[in-house]
Amino acid sequence: MKAVFTVTNDLGYDQRMHRICTTLSEHGYQVMLVGRELPDSKPFNERPFGQVRLRCYFRKGFPFYAEYNIRLFFFLLFLKKWDVVGTVDLDTMPAGYFASLLRRKKRVYDAHEYFTEVPEVVDRKWVKYFWELVARLFIPRYRYAYTVGPSLAAILSERYGVTFGVVRNVPNLLVRAPQAEFVTPCIILYQGTLNEGRGIEAMLRAMPLLGDNYQLLLAGEGDLSATLRTLSKELELGDKVKFLGYVAPDELKDITATAWLGINLLENRGLSYYYSLANKFFDFVQAGVPVLTMNFPEYRDLNKAHEVAVLLETPEPVAIAAAVESLANDPSTYTRLREACVRAAQEWNWENESRELLSIFSRVG
Repeated sequence: MKAVFTVTNDLGYDQRMHRICTTLSEHGYQVMLVGRELPDSKPFNERPFGQVRLRCYFRKGFPFYAEYNIRLFFFLLFLKKWDVVGTVDLDTMPAGYFASLLRRKKRVYDAHEYFTEVPEVVDRKWVKYFWELVARLFIPRYRYAYTVGPSLAAILSERYGVTFGVVRNVPNLLVRAPQAEFVTPCIILYQGTLNEGRGIEAMLRAMPLLGDNYQLLLAGEGDLSATLRTLSKELELGDKVKFLGYVAPDELKDITATAWLGINLLENRGLSYYYSLANKFFDFVQAGVPVLTMNFPEYRDLNKAHEVAVLLETPEPVAIAAAVESLANDPSTYTRLREACVRAAQEWNWENESRELLSIFSRVG
């Protein structure tokens, strides 16, 4: 079987799709991953699956999504041989649906998030209306679907009448052991997109409340990149904050292993974030790094199984700083969290999670 997965990023840093495509390739599927080309896109790394980038004139907003879906539709329409399209999120769904309909191919929906409930959409009336229309029109026409967590699977299944499986965005099992000791400054790490609703601004504002023995590393870029750099200068944080920019996955693993604490401070600005299960949470745990995260349902349930995190009620600067200081002043609790990370890593890893992915695609045919 030949599967074509479609995304709107440039493929270089999409670790979830790299894992999915690699696993399917290793189990006999022919896989192609299709994304878009950006001016700063780097050459492809060699992988066991095909990679294609589509070049677009527009870069953002409705013109981009319209152009990309038109280009993707014709790409799929004239692609010589494929059996199933793996549509990743709503923003590639129109092209995937119509191309699969005309070519009489199967389709699978991979919902990385609750697309109509992300902060970039939920507060914009007409944008939200448009994507909800796309969801209502097309998701019920996808027989096979999965998402990143149990809560979202239940919500999406009920809303669209399609049974969603769960394939969590967990990393591969690391073979190296976590560090035994840390030296100052204690590194607090954020990894991922620098976008609205991620609690990054609050974390920056918390840094002046913490001593000089803490350093915040931000690995990633996004819509707030310039705003956050300006805020850091306004707060005169200097070397207490470092913007690492885009970091290759293998390099990011090494950086994560040096962190004292990982942060995952999503704001409650839509159901997608409230019921999220972010890959960074699992990346920190896999590296043996305790997490400061929100007291949202999925993280609360995971923490009951393995206490790997400090759960925060509100992502306010004072509350963040207090939680960090409390953990730093309680070495026995910190050690307990780290030991729980080591145990949880043996359970929350891609080697285990990929079985569900393979089960879903075995039913596709």
